[in-house]
Order: sequence, then C-alpha cells, then structure tokens
Amino acid sequence: MNHSLAQYHIPVNADIGEIDVIFVEEHDEIVNALGSKGVGEIGIVGVAAAVANAIYHATGKRVRDFPITLDKVL
Repeated sequence: MNHSLAQYHIPVNADIGEIDVIFVEEHDEIVNALGSKGVGEIGIVGVAAAVANAIYHATGKRVRDFPITLDKVL
C-alpha cells in the first residue's frame, strides 16, 4: 500500500509477461455489417461504482445518482 499517488507504481509493458494470442475462426450470427461486436464493455462496468466510492471516502458524502456533479457532493 502506498501513502500517496506520488509513490504509486504504474505498470508499463516491461512489467507484464508475454501474452500469446490465438485467433479462432468461427461463424457468428450476432455481428454487425463489418463483422465486429462489442468487447470492451466488461472492463468499464465497475468504474462508476469505484468513482462513487472514492468520492464517498474523500468527502464522507454518499452519491447514488449519476452523473456525479459538484452540487450533489456539496
């Protein structure tokens, strides 16, 4: 645990091991005209809750409505 963001180590490419990527061809009916579909949504699901909790821990005020604006925190 770090006591400040100044001491927080942000990982870079050298900190991550080698990743082997394998592409598997398959037919999928649920795609758009370009043949693509969403894959990035899973990574952002918890971000809003994390921000709300960070605001709560910093201010002591629990905000449960989005978007979180200054008038809701004050």
